[in-house]
Formats: sequence, structure tokens, C-alpha cells
Amino acid sequence: MGKQLKLNLFIYPGGHHEAAWRHPKSHTDRLLDIRFYQELAQRAEAAKLDAVFYADGPALENNVQYATRFRIEPFTWLSAIAVATERIGLIGTASTTYLEPYNAARLFASLDHISNGRAGWNIVTTGAERAARNFGLDEHPPHAERYSRADEFVRVAGKLWDSWEDGAVVADAGSGVFADTSRIHPIEHEGEYFRVEGALNTPRSPQGRPVFVQAGSSDDGKAFAGRHAEAVFTAHQSLESAQGFYADIKALTAANGRDPGQLLVLPGISPYLGSTEAEGKALKQEFDELTQPEYGLGILRKLLGVDLDGVKLDEPFPPELLASAGKAGSRSQLVLDLIRRENLTVRQVLHRFAGARGHYVFAGTPAQVADEIQRWFENGAADGFNIMPPWLPGGFEAFADEVVPILQSRGLFRTEYTGRTLREHFGLDRPGSQYSKAGQNGPATRNNHHLLGASA
Repeated sequence: MGKQLKLNLFIYPGGHHEAAWRHPKSHTDRLLDIRFYQELAQRAEAAKLDAVFYADGPALENNVQYATRFRIEPFTWLSAIAVATERIGLIGTASTTYLEPYNAARLFASLDHISNGRAGWNIVTTGAERAARNFGLDEHPPHAERYSRADEFVRVAGKLWDSWEDGAVVADAGSGVFADTSRIHPIEHEGEYFRVEGALNTPRSPQGRPVFVQAGSSDDGKAFAGRHAEAVFTAHQSLESAQGFYADIKALTAANGRDPGQLLVLPGISPYLGSTEAEGKALKQEFDELTQPEYGLGILRKLLGVDLDGVKLDEPFPPELLASAGKAGSRSQLVLDLIRRENLTVRQVLHRFAGARGHYVFAGTPAQVADEIQRWFENGAADGFNIMPPWLPGGFEAFADEVVPILQSRGLFRTEYTGRTLREHFGLDRPGSQYSKAGQNGPATRNNHHLLGASA
């Protein structure tokens, strides 16, 4: 069997279209019902997807007036999903700017134990400046400083997860020895941002550490991914853009002495499905007509750093605003390139980004969506995709019922799970402890998990 796609369900409250909550097909009344999300995860698991992904941010969005911009705390959420599922991976966001390494390491180790090896960490530095005031800071740390801190944060967390070697838990009732302390190590870290003694008070988890996921596409973000990431979430509007990013990030990985095959590139795609292409496009138009310009203009103002007050929605985007727009962020550049390439009106720009905040939106038949996924996958643009349903649950149910079977019939996606951990699903190595003399996994790995109560 050849190389196969990796597919995640990206769960966003209500769905990924900004106006999804207004559409009669959405289940807005269940947005705070954990059973709703458990059912979605179970549906994704039945379709044999690799993982569910849940995004987070440590501040209330200032546009919550117009859209479902609240957050449920992800570790609580993912733990509830873990006990309702058996195989599907569990990826959650945690900020290196507004957490401490010891707490983050405990939380992810606990999630990996609870789920029997299905945890993944979406590593973010947090872009929302207003978050600072929620943590007693006068201002948000600068971009470069946040990435410098993140680099040390990840290294400290790695030491903490490694501080228990495989086989450290003995549980020998005869000798009275529960743990082999020669295999438990203080990390004694002292760096620029953190001072952590260790060891972690949680034994080594089934995966050794969670899968490292990263989503920043700035120069700092890509450099960080090249050093640390095992999967990269990214946004692209065209095959050519995705191919360029794919080649770049794989080269950065190799330049850091790592195997590029141990890093997966997973763009987002938000599909609108119909029995004909026209039906799919009409469905998207239904959602776009529910958008509120105030919301979309606020998003554009944030992305481009320009004053959009008084713009005429049905005229071309003002060229003087394009000339003065900021270009610091990767998502900002994506917006600017799209406007210039297609000469869009302001309303068209709002609709284009209403569907998935800059990720690829595609409307068509199930076969056309499968064709597009296959085209990117087979032409050096993606190792798989984050599926971003426009609304929930129907937007995902249609994909699971109608697109996944096509991909399976083409031999591009699994029909059954062959592993139990997220690392196994993604085809990633399980790292050994850096404190182990051999530096490799041993047969005691399985024994530890059995002793600690994990199912086989």
C-alpha cells in the first residue's frame, strides 16, 4: 500500500463559516453540550480519521457579538472526548506565552495516559495582544521574544517528559520497590525564561511525549517548525502556494538534521458539498448571505492594519488601502495576494474569508472535493488535510459519508486503524528518553502502561 492521507477533523464551535450559527442547519443550541462534541468525535472515529483538533486562545474575542468566538478549556474538553472514543487522536492548543512548562507537561502527560497515547500539542505563542492583561502583564511580548520563549519552553517540556525513563515504574510487590529511582531524573534546567528542577510527577506516557503540532507561517514560525514540529497546520488558497510552503518547510526540517518524512504538512480545507457543482456553490452562497459586514471588516482591519471605515462594499478594494496595508504576517500577505490577483470587491473579500478565515474553501460534488484533495496530496502540496466543516454537524457528516469512501476506494485513506496511538496514525517515531543510556525505547514501555492501568 502506498503513501496515505492524514485527515483531521478541526472542530470549531458551530462550524468554520463565520455565520454558521445563523443557518437553520446548525445546532447552535448544543454549542456548550459536551455530548455534541463527543458524538462528532465518534463520527470522525467511525470514518477512521487520524485526529480531532480543538483550537484555543486565552482571551475573549472582541467580535463575539457577531460569531461563536468563545472557548471551552481544551484539556477538559479533550479529556471528555478521550473517554468517549478509543482510537482517534486528540490535538489541543496550549500557549507557550501564557503557560508554564511544568504545568503544560503535566497536562499533556495526563491526557496521553487518559487516552492511551492519543495526545497532540498545537504549540502557539498567542497572537492576541489583549491576552496579556488577563495574566497581569501590561503588554503582549514582541513576536521574536515569544518565539524565543517558545523554543526554550518546548525544550524544557521535553526534558520533563523524558525525566521518567521507560521501565521506571517497577511495581514489584515482592521486593517492595514501586519505582526505580535511577531511571527518574531531575532536569535542573536554568535558562533565559525558565528555571525548573523536575522531575515531572507523572510517569512517562504511552507516546513518550505528545505529537508536536505548529501553525505559524511567519519566518520565525517556520524556523520553529523546522526545529520542533511533527505536523504543521497551514492555510493556502492555491496549489502553487501550498507547494512552495511544502518544499520550504521540508527543507528547513532537513537543514535542522531531521527527517523531513517525520514532519507532516496539513493545510485546511472547508468543503461545501452538493450533488452538482452548482448545488455546492449555492450552498456556500446561502452561508455567505448570512454574513455581517461589521464582523468581516473587523477581521480585515486586524489582518491588514488599515482603516476600513466608510469603504464601499461592492466596489473594488481601494488601491490606496492595498498600498498602505501591513505585510508582517503570513495571513496578511495571503489576503493581499488574493485581492491583487483577482481584483476583488470588498464584499467579495469578506465572503472569501468568511468561510474559513483564509483557509481553502472548495464547493463542488464529493468526487470533485476528493479530486482536489488528491491533486494537492500527489503534487507536493500536502501530506493530508485539516477538514474544516462550514457548519456542524451536517457539514462534517456529508464529508464523512460522501468524500471519505471515495478516498478509501482510491487507496488514499485507511479503511481500518492499524495502530492505537496518534504517533502510529501519523507514522511518526516514538522518541526515547534523552536521559536513557541507550536513548531508545525498550520492551518495558508496554509493561509500564500495563502497570499503570492502561488497556492493551
